[in-house]
Amino acid sequence: MSDDFELDTDDLTRRMDGAMSNLRTEFASLRTGRASASMLEPVQVDAYGSMTPINQVGTVNVPEPRMVTINVWDKALVGKVEKAIRESGLGINPQLNGTIIMLPIPELNEERRRELGKVAGQYAEHARVSIRNVRRDGMDQIKKAKNDGMSEDDQKLWEAEVQELTDSYIKKVDDALETKQAEIMQV
Repeated sequence: MSDDFELDTDDLTRRMDGAMSNLRTEFASLRTGRASASMLEPVQVDAYGSMTPINQVGTVNVPEPRMVTINVWDKALVGKVEKAIRESGLGINPQLNGTIIMLPIPELNEERRRELGKVAGQYAEHARVSIRNVRRDGMDQIKKAKNDGMSEDDQKLWEAEVQELTDSYIKKVDDALETKQAEIMQV
């Protein structure tokens, strides 16, 4: 019967880890007033007929706390890289110096900090939804096993385990959000 039922908690954990990894990537792209090469990760450049990540058309460096530089390898792409940065919504005004694009990172004003805090909250909510979807999948597997003859005690044990896993990941999301919002609001 279903005494053989074994919920693949490793799979659930892996999928929840994926949601956390995605959240960390999204948080890294949020500007906090300090220069970071990762803030350019979401920016795509129209290079050679396809959209290409900015770090594949040049070298991204952070020479000082309020400056990011991009040394574009192909001189023909400098204008496209500059355009991609301007249109990215990062709020940065690129300055050209030959094949080097300098991005001075301005101070964030209070209003912009609040907006970024809200965006971070949206990213965290997306991660929570992803984690809850993984939880639902696990619960569905348990219900199916219950219909196949699993005892009610086993069902409750498995459901408690899935809920405990979910709660731990939701707490990780909340902690990451709290840390990111504190970082954003730091002057």
